[in-house]
Amino acid sequence: MKKYLLILSLLILTGITAFTQDDNDDRGGKLQEKMREYIQKRLNLTKNEAERFSPVFLRYIMELRKTHRENIGDRPVLQLKIAELRVRYRNEFKQIIDEQRANKIYDYQREFEIKIQTELQNRQRGERFNRRIQAITF
Repeated sequence: MKKYLLILSLLILTGITAFTQDDNDDRGGKLQEKMREYIQKRLNLTKNEAERFSPVFLRYIMELRKTHRENIGDRPVLQLKIAELRVRYRNEFKQIIDEQRANKIYDYQREFEIKIQTELQNRQRGERFNRRIQAITF
């Protein structure tokens, strides 16, 4: 009887996990918003600067994603297009904030990406550990 309850519990838990993953299909949009907030905070933008910065930054991120998709197979071309994109948007950012902070946007973007990658790797390690524990308990 305990075995059946345990199996039923695992099936329910798996179903809940799958359901919550469906809710995260819009991760790209949520990540973009979190990145935007992170960068705005790191740049210490005023409310006025933040209002002007947000649409430009989100447009930059959308173009960056498009550039990645279109040039994923050709790394040198991808790097060149990203560099061109950054130069073009740096000029737009400089119209909103000073040059020094406009140059730091890309550093903060990289910091955020590393932070997210680290969190994802830690989560995956935890999931692998949990699967190993479950395998041992059966």
